[in-house]
Amino acid sequence: MHELGCPAQSFAILGAEGKEGGKHKREKTAGKQRSETTWINMETSQMHSSESMSKDLSELLKEATKEVHEQAENTPFMKNFQKGQVSLHEFKLVTASLYFIYSALEEEIERNKDNPVYAPVYFPAELHRKAALEEDLEYFYGSNWRDEIPCPEATQKYVERLHYIGKNHPELLVAHAYTRYLGDLSGGQVLKKIAQKALQLPSTGEGLAFFTFDGVSNATKFKQLYRSRMNALEMDLATKKRVLEEAKKAFLLNIQVFEALQELVSKGQENGHPPQLKAELRTRNVNKSYEHGPAPGKESERTNRRHTDMMPTTPLVRWILALGFLAMTVAVGLFAM
Repeated sequence: MHELGCPAQSFAILGAEGKEGGKHKREKTAGKQRSETTWINMETSQMHSSESMSKDLSELLKEATKEVHEQAENTPFMKNFQKGQVSLHEFKLVTASLYFIYSALEEEIERNKDNPVYAPVYFPAELHRKAALEEDLEYFYGSNWRDEIPCPEATQKYVERLHYIGKNHPELLVAHAYTRYLGDLSGGQVLKKIAQKALQLPSTGEGLAFFTFDGVSNATKFKQLYRSRMNALEMDLATKKRVLEEAKKAFLLNIQVFEALQELVSKGQENGHPPQLKAELRTRNVNKSYEHGPAPGKESERTNRRHTDMMPTTPLVRWILALGFLAMTVAVGLFAM
C-alpha cells in the first residue's frame, strides 16, 4: 500500500517543480498514445489498401475508371447518338485517328507478345484492329487513303505514349489493351448498328469492319476468358496501382485526341475550307476517270458516301457525337462485363 501511495505524496510536496514534471510526463504519455494511434491508423489504411488491391485487376479497373464512365454517361452524346445524329465526316476523322492509335498499340503488343507481362492476353486473331481499320479507310477515302488521313498532334501524343510504355514499361500495355479492345467488343456493337443506319452505310458491312470481330464467335465467353487471363497476370501492389493510373491516362489521351479533331474541323470551317474538300475533289477525279464507262458498283457507292459527308446537323451536335464515340466504346465495354 505504501508503495502505491508514494508517487501521489511525492507530487503533492514537490510544489511547482513537481507539478511541472508531472505535466511533462502526462504530455509524454499523451504523445505516445497519439503516436500509437497514428501508427494504428496507418497500418489500418495500408491493410485496407492491400485488401482493396487484392481484388481482380478487371474489378480494380472498373472502380478506377468509374468517375470517367459516369461523365461519359451524362454527356448529350449518349442520347443524341442513339437518335442517329452523326456526321460521316467526323466519323471518318475518328476512324483515321483510331488507325494511328491501334497501329502503335499493336506494334508494341507484337514487340511484347512473348513477355510474361503481356503474353497471357495476346489474342491477335481475335482482337487486333489495324487491318480492319485499313479496310474502312480505303472504303471511305479510296486507295490513296494513307496520303489523305490527318494525324493531329494529340493523336501523335497518344501514339508516342504507347511506344514509350511498350519499350520501357510493357507491364502497362494491358491497361490500354483492356480498355480499348473489350470496349470495342462490347459497346462497339451498339455503335455499329446505329452508325450503319445513321450514315446509310451498306448492309453488307462496308465502312464498319472496325466493329466486326470475325475471330470471336461468342463475345461473352471471350470476355470471360480475357478477364481471367488478365487477372492471372503476376503483379505486385505497386504495379497494379501503375496499371490503374495508366488506364485513367488512356481515357485522358482519348479525350485530348477528340478535342484536337474538333479544333481541326472548327478551323476548316472558319477558313471556309472544310476538311472534306480533298475527299470531294478526289470524288470528282474518280468520276472523271470513268467518263468512257460506268464505275464499278463499289466505287459508285463510295462516291455516294463522300457526297454525304456533311449531314444536316449543327457542328456542335455533330462534334459532341464524334467526341463521345471512343468514350462510349470504352465505357460501355468496361461496364457491360
